[in-house]
Order: sequence, then structure tokens, then C-alpha cells
Amino acid sequence: MTDAAIRIPEDVFDALKIPDGERERELQLELAVSLYDRGALSFGKARELAGMSKDEFQRELGERGVERHYTDDELDEDQRYASK
Repeated sequence: MTDAAIRIPEDVFDALKIPDGERERELQLELAVSLYDRGALSFGKARELAGMSKDEFQRELGERGVERHYTDDELDEDQRYASK
């Protein structure tokens, strides 16, 4: 696994209105949602970055009004499943 670090100026990090113990997790979630919304990450990779289950990440996207991006294959699969 490769870990990457993002530099955030200390004064910016300290200015976050997020409790100290939750900052890293919240920043990862924000990054995951943003990259998914832009189409830069797949649903699976974004939820992995967010550290959430499929259901948790789907719920988070729904709460934020971010629509799920379906590939044609995923849509076909869901339609086949729904028609059973």
C-alpha cells in the first residue's frame, strides 16, 4: 500500500471547525466524496478512501445530494436484478 501525504498549512488545519480527533477522518471523507463527485474515483475506490462500507458511503452520498454514477454495465446489472 502506498500512503500519500497532503500538506496543509498548520494555521489552516488548526482553523478547521472539526474536533481534533476527527480531522483526518473528515478530510479523507471530504476528499473521497469530492473525487467521486468529479468522476476522478470509482464508487469502490472512493468508499475505500473514506473508510466506509458500501451502504455507509451510499448513505453519505445521498445525504450530500451526490448522485451515484453508474457505468452502463452496472446499470444493466441492476436492471436485470430488479426484473427478477
